Amino acid sequence: MDLASHYNNLFTESCEKISNDNYVIDTQIDDLSDNRLGITLLIRPSEDIKNSIQLFLNELKGVDASQYYYPNSDIHITILSIISCYDGFDLNNITIQDYVAVINKCIAGLNKSVINLHGITASPSAVMIQGFPSDTSINDLRDNLRTAFKETTLEQSIDKRYSLFTTHLTVVRFRKPIKNKDLFLKTLHKYRDYNFGKFEIKNLELVHNDWYQRAEFVKTLSDFKI
Repeated sequence: MDLASHYNNLFTESCEKISNDNYVIDTQIDDLSDNRLGITLLIRPSEDIKNSIQLFLNELKGVDASQYYYPNSDIHITILSIISCYDGFDLNNITIQDYVAVINKCIAGLNKSVINLHGITASPSAVMIQGFPSDTSINDLRDNLRTAFKETTLEQSIDKRYSLFTTHLTVVRFRKPIKNKDLFLKTLHKYRDYNFGKFEIKNLELVHNDWYQRAEFVKTLSDFKI
């Protein structure tokens, strides 16, 4: 699927839903009893790009500070959610090295792709930075991981929620009714084609994480150099 068209359709549809108060508020983001955990393979952009994103987020905060804004420590691109977060997942019930071995096999020969972060899009529940990879390496890796894990007996829930093919970064989640809705939407349109920069993928991280990838709950299980 053409990424630009997908992001554009998502933005148009989501802005309409926001305008009509048909967006989704995350009711669990402030729930201290939320114990959903899992493991994820991800990449992180450079600090310069994160700082560029924060300029955008600071402007949105000036419009509505009540939403959930990602700090630099939590900003990431999901390569694959290997075990999607669920209540009751226990890291002690799996053997991490078995997962590392599968991933190492799949990343052999992976190119150092460049991801261009250009413009923003939205979903009915979040605001995202658009990522455009320089080649097909990321999705090739995803396909290889899907195949490799399905050939094992390891616990996994790949693609159970949806089949991931984008390289977006979620940076805002709606946790309250949106204040100053018209100005909020105007600010989204202002950054629709903003250039946040580009970065080369130099490593991947396998992490144990909560639903929102909050740094205080994330534990790095393995780091893979490209």
